[in-house]
Amino acid sequence: MTLREKVGQLNQRMYGWDAYRRTPGGFELTDALYAETERFAGLGALYGLQRADAWSGVDFDNGPGAEDGAALAELVQRHVVATSRLGIPALFVEEVPHGPMALDGTVLPVNLAVGATWDPELYERAAAHAAAELRARGGHVALVSALDIARDPRWGRTEECFGEDPQLAARLTEALVRGMQGSGSGSGELFAPDKAPVVLKHFAGQGATVGGRNSAESELGLRELHEIHLPAARAGVRAGAAALMSAYNEVDGMPCSGNRALLTGLLRDDWGFDGLVMADGLAVDRLARITGDKVSAGALALNSGVDLSLWDEGFTHLEEAVERGLVSEKSLDAAVARVLRLKFRLGLFERPYTTGELPSREAGRSLSTDLARASVTLLSNPDGILPPAPHASRIAVIGPQAATVAHQLGDYTAPQRPGTGSSVLDALRRLAPPGTDIRHARGCALTGGDVSGIPEAIAAAASSDLAVLVLGGSSARTPETEFDANGAALAATDEMTCGEGADLAGLELGKAQYALLDAVVATGTPTAVVLIQGRPHVVPDTAAAALLTAWYPGPWGGEAIAEVLLGLAEPTGRLPVSVPRSAAQLPVYYNHKDTEYGGYVDESAEPLYSFGHGLSYTTFAYGTPRLTGLDVEVDVINTGERYGRSVVQVYLRRLLTPTWPRTLELCAFEGVDLAPGERRTVRLSLDADRLAPSRTVEIRVAASAREALGVRGQSLTAPEDTPL
Repeated sequence: MTLREKVGQLNQRMYGWDAYRRTPGGFELTDALYAETERFAGLGALYGLQRADAWSGVDFDNGPGAEDGAALAELVQRHVVATSRLGIPALFVEEVPHGPMALDGTVLPVNLAVGATWDPELYERAAAHAAAELRARGGHVALVSALDIARDPRWGRTEECFGEDPQLAARLTEALVRGMQGSGSGSGELFAPDKAPVVLKHFAGQGATVGGRNSAESELGLRELHEIHLPAARAGVRAGAAALMSAYNEVDGMPCSGNRALLTGLLRDDWGFDGLVMADGLAVDRLARITGDKVSAGALALNSGVDLSLWDEGFTHLEEAVERGLVSEKSLDAAVARVLRLKFRLGLFERPYTTGELPSREAGRSLSTDLARASVTLLSNPDGILPPAPHASRIAVIGPQAATVAHQLGDYTAPQRPGTGSSVLDALRRLAPPGTDIRHARGCALTGGDVSGIPEAIAAAASSDLAVLVLGGSSARTPETEFDANGAALAATDEMTCGEGADLAGLELGKAQYALLDAVVATGTPTAVVLIQGRPHVVPDTAAAALLTAWYPGPWGGEAIAEVLLGLAEPTGRLPVSVPRSAAQLPVYYNHKDTEYGGYVDESAEPLYSFGHGLSYTTFAYGTPRLTGLDVEVDVINTGERYGRSVVQVYLRRLLTPTWPRTLELCAFEGVDLAPGERRTVRLSLDADRLAPSRTVEIRVAASAREALGVRGQSLTAPEDTPL
């Protein structure tokens, strides 16, 4: 390969939606694509060929749907192969944050909702479906958030995190890799036609940016980085992840895309990772703030371990960087080899064009609904408000989230066809017993202080047997949203309160939502509050109301919520994050360092609801845990009158340890489904690596982190020859 051809393989410069235009007869390629392939004698990778959203401007009028996505991919690929002297095909890289970000793609609940399921097996099946959809449409590589740990819920991208805990994130990251890539996706394995190599985002520490501000610095010591922010990445690498994406933030003063200690010293040398490293959008060019110009910025990124850029100018000058001695051709060759190896593993040289069939839309809808149902978390249920009594024949459905699907979807979501999905109101009307009178009042908007609709809501609630009040936030972008060059929101629309670029200084809902809640509860009608949200908001005083959170549950989340409200399904979700009492408490997470200091004078230092918390419509009892080597056994009994699911959570508390310990650390968990009166023994294995370097730890089994603090633990002391 010539130097020019090599550099071309490392560039992903253009936006995919600029490569085509729709015509009455299909699609045609643009001069922009012709210029790009001419510039590099081919094309290394193309981002977002199928992407549709307000930023790209792609919708059902001008973009590829399920029926013609593969044809568009083949049209582009034929041009790329013909342009390349060696016939090298391009990688088509797509966003798959919670399903493919493409028209007619299955939309799954966001990661925070997935975290609330505590169900890696279910998520693995959903991830496999997403990969099959991507490949059938002509896409190859899936960009998926998985590695960010939610440490400050003010961050707008909290919805992209699996939660605040490294063990929970690691288990779900493993499930993601297995589902999308297949269980046998080692570094030399070929990918099946319905499997997609995954790029795990973001490496590393992006969930700990200062003040919860997007792309801000992360003030992390190495121990905090390794204990909290790297386990999910380590698990993904061990599971065979094909690629990682370097994050925007800095680690120890150096942005991740220019951090050789992170990308080469740790990732490649220590962990043995031989896959691809992609930079986040325009992250390479940001390094010019350090190096002085974009040529040297590209050289710094490549020398640090980045193989493939995203939209940057810096990597387009790598030929000049080699000629100036800033980059060795050996280093360039190593990066090119990793890009080409991924293309070989995809079989693109033998099969450059897609031939597979799209998986069933019904299967996608079913998986999305299953995930949504499993994520609904019952936080409080005073006096057994839920499920409603049989005589509850009048239900008032109130609130700004009650009758909308758009605000259930989360960020990074393509436009939906009219009629896709189900709101809470629609689902309750369909699923409530025959003869149930369902009335509706919006009450107020998501944001602002307009309370003019509250009297109508009061009247509806006062004349009902149950009030369902659906509140929350939204990550929905519109054409009116102002975007940064990398697609982050610069100026959010009136109702956008979450998502990339929508960070908050506080965690309050819109002012009118609190007024609406107070007014509805004051009617004396039993009230169930449902929060649809991308982060834990400050929960209003709900002492007189049941409270559920469903996060962003996807298009069919309304159906899942209605089933739980009516008692047709059990609430099985558990909190993947702690719910703070106010933003003034932050940071609030369960696995903080152990301390003897007290709380605040003016407020409790404890979260309102702890990590792992979640109620059921039945009750469970745990027997005394039994330790056998590194295995924990515990008997779980359903002591109630309904079927239900308990999540057995095993925490460790370090007793003899060389460094200052954390109060608790989740080290294993397992969901168990039980019929009324059923008893089952759950066996969980502990990871010796996780117990290291402590010689003596205390094992506690409980149903939440807060409960674990109050139970009596059992000490586990390793024999002298055990490598802890």
